[in-house]
Amino acid sequence: MTYKNTLFSDELPPGATKRLEETLVGIAGAGGLGSNLAHLLVRSGFTRLRVVDFDRVEASNLSRQYYFPHQVGMLKVEALKRNLLAINPHLALDAVAIRIEAENALRLFAPCHIIAECLDEAKEKSMFIASVLPANRFLISVSGIGGIGDASTVGVHRIKDNLIIVGDLTSSVEKRPPFAPKVNAAAAFVADLILHHTVGSY
Repeated sequence: MTYKNTLFSDELPPGATKRLEETLVGIAGAGGLGSNLAHLLVRSGFTRLRVVDFDRVEASNLSRQYYFPHQVGMLKVEALKRNLLAINPHLALDAVAIRIEAENALRLFAPCHIIAECLDEAKEKSMFIASVLPANRFLISVSGIGGIGDASTVGVHRIKDNLIIVGDLTSSVEKRPPFAPKVNAAAAFVADLILHHTVGSY
């Protein structure tokens, strides 16, 4: 089932709106990367999202994640769903509150046409890529978004035809804490790659 795209139907080339409405984007993780990516995708005209995360909103998340003070304590996927529906009430958004593990990763994201890895830890990222890459979906991962003052180092690295890594590939968030500017820069790169993959250059 598709949902009316109320944002860009008059601004896109023929057929593009239909592709945006029919493409299901999966987002693994609803933290700084995942929540901001989801927000950018909705503002870009996507109407079908599946967001998977088990965590709850904490006060410390508000510095860089797409949540608000009154949502502290809520499941991230439920809080994010409310925020995204406020942008476009016609969304078809699957909010799945479960921990992503090697045993369920492929099953959770099998229906998705495009998958964005937005998890926190390096070992989680490696596990997720290894689990879903065999499904041959268009997969974007992020590595290296810590620190301040070097957002220009965020880049796009094509590893395989169906695997792209966004980031500087070096700045571990364990050693250099993530801040909103670089996190949002990486999320914007990912959103633009997904948009381009879906509708082409415009």
